[in-house]
Amino acid sequence: MPGDDAIAADVEKQLEAPMPWIGVYVAAASLICTLAMAADTFHGFRSKKHWFPSKFFSLNATSLTLLAVAMKLPVDLTTRMWATTDRLAKVSSMIFMSTAMGNFMTCLGSMDDKDILMNVTALGILVITVIVNVCVQIIQMRRFLFDRRMFAEEILAASSMLLLLVMVASSAVMVPATKRYLESKYHEMLKMASDEQLLESMEEGNLVFDKLRLRIQKYWVMAETSSPQFVIARSVTCTASGFVCLLTALILVQAEIRMLIKYRTINVTASKYGWSSTWIVIAQSIGVAVGIIAPAFRCYTAIKFKCSEKGKRSFKDEFKIEAYWTQRLVEWKESSLPLQIRDHKWRKVLHNTKGLILTFLVKVQILIVLSSKGVRFLSFCFASPIFSCFHCITRLKNLFSSSTSRVHGISESELRSELDLSRYVLLLQGEVELPQRIQINICNEVDKLIQTGKKQQPKNLISLLHKIGNFRGLKEVDRNQVPSLHSQEPPKCWSLPLVTLTSIASALPNIPKHKVKWLLQSVDEGLFYVNLIEKSLDNKGNLENSRHAADAIWVGVELYRKWQDNDLHETSRKGGNSKETLQELSKQGEKTIIDFKREVKDFLMDNPLNWPVKVIAANSMYRICQRLLMAYEGDCLPTDEELFKQLCNMIANIMAACLTNLMHVIIMKCHRKGITDKEKSVHQAALLLGETEEILRILQQHTAARSNPDESEFIEKWCNLIRRKY
Repeated sequence: MPGDDAIAADVEKQLEAPMPWIGVYVAAASLICTLAMAADTFHGFRSKKHWFPSKFFSLNATSLTLLAVAMKLPVDLTTRMWATTDRLAKVSSMIFMSTAMGNFMTCLGSMDDKDILMNVTALGILVITVIVNVCVQIIQMRRFLFDRRMFAEEILAASSMLLLLVMVASSAVMVPATKRYLESKYHEMLKMASDEQLLESMEEGNLVFDKLRLRIQKYWVMAETSSPQFVIARSVTCTASGFVCLLTALILVQAEIRMLIKYRTINVTASKYGWSSTWIVIAQSIGVAVGIIAPAFRCYTAIKFKCSEKGKRSFKDEFKIEAYWTQRLVEWKESSLPLQIRDHKWRKVLHNTKGLILTFLVKVQILIVLSSKGVRFLSFCFASPIFSCFHCITRLKNLFSSSTSRVHGISESELRSELDLSRYVLLLQGEVELPQRIQINICNEVDKLIQTGKKQQPKNLISLLHKIGNFRGLKEVDRNQVPSLHSQEPPKCWSLPLVTLTSIASALPNIPKHKVKWLLQSVDEGLFYVNLIEKSLDNKGNLENSRHAADAIWVGVELYRKWQDNDLHETSRKGGNSKETLQELSKQGEKTIIDFKREVKDFLMDNPLNWPVKVIAANSMYRICQRLLMAYEGDCLPTDEELFKQLCNMIANIMAACLTNLMHVIIMKCHRKGITDKEKSVHQAALLLGETEEILRILQQHTAARSNPDESEFIEKWCNLIRRKY
């Protein structure tokens, strides 16, 4: 009926009204992906990692969701999209997806096996869904193909998506075997470096800053070159994917140029998406332009590595398939069925079927790797003359600038000699040796990290450490000289006595505010390293409650000048002088412990490891105050200023005794064996070395700082050492 037709038309019009805003949503999702790719590109250039590790844009639920939104137009089967801009928007969406896949290929190295399986499967479902929808449109609209604009570009874009998906899956199959090989080789290198370290320590008797820097460089080279992301970036599949991404980007460029030449505008749209189609094309074109940088540079870097290879390889070696490419598939083929099937006949049938499928997949994997090697070889053949010309020009420039290098104090050959750490470079079977310049750049990263750390040196802490004496201040926190209020005592950590002594110093009357502020800043800077040392050395977790107590107390002292809700200003007013202040703080600690013993009857609380942090902190305050009062018993108690100065010296001594473990902690960070977190750990070690350079030099000037590391790990051992010495 005419009325029904009008209603249907009105309903359809209402439903189509928000379509341009849906297009804006698609453009926004594309721009978010573009920003993430741009961040990875900027990070790669800034850190001189021209293999561009995936840090911000990686294969995960968030990126897949955004890409699914960006693929709205290719999967839309109901909207009529005949105009040029509409067809171009579909092509740009698929090329944008191809570029995204080329960008996050390296992130497979940072995933575990389960994450790889889940994410690659999700990516496959998304890509296949897009391709199937494109194929449905082509089949259903085959009668109108003669009038379909950009049909060839659409087919090529869909084919590139499928090809890149296959390459991602091929790389994913290679990752587990590669990680196992790298981990095994890394542990061998780690043992070799540890043996050399032991030999150097025996020869030198002490570890100096420059030797520690060179040692970190060794570990950094090992960590960087064995980084799974870097290994994937050097692989032939990643090189080939970069080449495919570059070709697909050129397809989009020619399509846009052709449209501009023909229509002299990019705003020729007739779909329900309206003006937003133009925004989608612009957003995704920017995404392709930004996203192509990383895959193209990876391809360029791989070819450059190939051109710098020493000696020529035979054609047979060039196309040899390394075992790690098919190892995982072979393992699956040889393993038993995960299903529990009792019937022998069906179990045999399923096992044979599984074997046939995996045999086919092994052959497909070999074909993919051979094709990728072929792409790399052809690229090398075309690029080799160009690189040879640049190499000749570079050699001539170096020849003319050699005298300039001498003026700066070191020649290029000497630089290479100093930084020749090629035996610490981890390579896979069949990989070409990294160019010397790349190795030098990797080593220079350590120096930059150390320089960055030097800019963040804790100046207040350094001035506090200049007050180091003979470490006798540790006697004042020795618990053996004060009667206990409880049958047992909690284990003692470094940070709790430091926080307690600082609380006492802050509560002393008649102390200038600027001195108290300086002490609080100094201890705050020092506690960062103290906490780091305690977390690294306390493997059993015995000191966890004591460390929590110190953290809780320090928040109140530093921010509010309060110790367990007791205002330190009020305490100093009550005391009047130093002795009365110590007595008042001691009473507050004693009251907390007595109340705890009276109120709690749980036998679990007899174990100090289970005590509340409030009680642990109160026990430390009571003991240290009593020890200070005993130290001055019978003598005239020093003035407020003198006691504050003595407390600062005690804090400096305890802090210094703890910080003698810094070298040990830095080396421990370098010895991290996990294949995934070793790079981050060595990065932290280099920064830590730069931050603490001056601290290490101060500590090396004191003979007590040269004690056996086994005797200086914990404050209890230091107290025993001081007790024997004095």
